[in-house]
Amino acid sequence: MKTRLLFLALICLGCGKHKTKEAPYANSPVFNHEWAMQSLWEDGQAEVAQYHAQRRVYGKTRNFEYTYITVKEEFNKAYNVKTDDYSRTDLFSVMKVNKFARFETDNYPYHYLTSLFYKRAKPEQLHKMTHTGQEWCGNTFKQFTLSPTGYQYDYNSYFDGFGDGQSFLEGADLIWEDQLSYLLRALRFEDGLTFEKQVVESQVNTKTFEPKVYRAQFQVIDGDSLWQVNVQLDKEKKNTYSFSKEYPNIMLSKIGWDGFNLTLKSVSRYKYWQ
Repeated sequence: MKTRLLFLALICLGCGKHKTKEAPYANSPVFNHEWAMQSLWEDGQAEVAQYHAQRRVYGKTRNFEYTYITVKEEFNKAYNVKTDDYSRTDLFSVMKVNKFARFETDNYPYHYLTSLFYKRAKPEQLHKMTHTGQEWCGNTFKQFTLSPTGYQYDYNSYFDGFGDGQSFLEGADLIWEDQLSYLLRALRFEDGLTFEKQVVESQVNTKTFEPKVYRAQFQVIDGDSLWQVNVQLDKEKKNTYSFSKEYPNIMLSKIGWDGFNLTLKSVSRYKYWQ
């Protein structure tokens, strides 16, 4: 009898979890919440952008290719992943951005895959992010999942002290450095526009640690043929991004404070999974 009551209680707790109401999302004076709602993203294809990349690893600049994939997907609330059953009643649309890279070092190669998800009308708010990094020393996995008050951080790595565990980042309004290549496309571009946001440092690495949060300053500059966005993370760390003036405002380049640079090589739309 006690076992049966415990089982029923667990079921009730699970039901309550899915009934949690989503906090309202305020309008933004600097971001266009309709950016991802355009018909372009309904064509059943993915935007595949190839970038020439540079990154300093072990004291040397490594040249390689970075692929950014942007596509609309349908998630279900039960598992918070892309659904296989489109007749479900708990579906919601997301924009997925997958970032994949492989590069060589003197001793062994690195592989990175970062998956970022956003509700379509909420480009500012990261809904979920996973990141994996592999090299010959081991595997690293990180996941950040939105909650009403911040982000649940789950990690697993081969590093002592951060081998397998959980943490929490306060603030559901945090912006992530790794989302800026997507989020800044949705800016209400205007020459001289400035604003301030809390930005979580990049998670694209094989480390697991408590993420640093910057009080970042943003500045938009009209570069005639493109939009330039300067992001001053702190006094010594500045990233510069450029975007096309034509929708969907593809990122053309990034110059990073840490030597992580990107230059667009090509962009196309197709069903890469076929």
